[in-house]
Amino acid sequence: MRAICLVSGGMDSCVTVAEAVAAHHEIFLLHINYGQRTEKRELKAFQDIATYYSVPASRIMCSSIQHLSAIGGSSLTDSAIPVQKADLDSEHIPTSYVPFRNAHLLSIAVSWAEVCGATEVYIGAVHEDSSGYPDCRPEYYEAFNQVIKLGTASGSIHIVTPIINLTKDQIVRRGLELGAPLDLTWSCYQNEQEACGVCDSCALRLRGFKHAGVTDPLPYVSRPDY
Repeated sequence: MRAICLVSGGMDSCVTVAEAVAAHHEIFLLHINYGQRTEKRELKAFQDIATYYSVPASRIMCSSIQHLSAIGGSSLTDSAIPVQKADLDSEHIPTSYVPFRNAHLLSIAVSWAEVCGATEVYIGAVHEDSSGYPDCRPEYYEAFNQVIKLGTASGSIHIVTPIINLTKDQIVRRGLELGAPLDLTWSCYQNEQEACGVCDSCALRLRGFKHAGVTDPLPYVSRPDY
């Protein structure tokens, strides 16, 4: 079976690819540039992951939807909005939320799935992030699957969220179990050489590795004890 995997280049999407491989899918990798601050570094991570899994060029696609940058409203796409320092206890939507981003990503993936004959679209959404990101909630993907069923020719494509109910430390452990190349991934929201260590994404990642009892292989400007 064929599966489209949305791959940002981060740890969650990398482990999601590993899950698709473990499920014996013929994987197609999709990376999307939406005007994010660290796109160059994320693209490198994506390419490294594709190479690691020996995915041929015919099953790799890089797409651009930089209108999300023009729309703005997020610290990931608007340089005038500073990236917030991590507050892992906050239940408010952080400035890094890109308005309705995942709907754009999923729509592109589903379109490609219709053309290439894939029946599943894998995305590394994590419920742990949903207090900040409304498009990371399980019910969001349940609803989107209904949209796909009604809006595609075959109605047989569906979204798979294999790590949505895992915590970050469980994701680290699962990635190691599956042999996912976590050292090739990139999670930082604002730096491309050394991860900042203080944005939400860095904090969640560092805490995940800490609780898993494993040292994060990425270079950091600072490594706070989350």
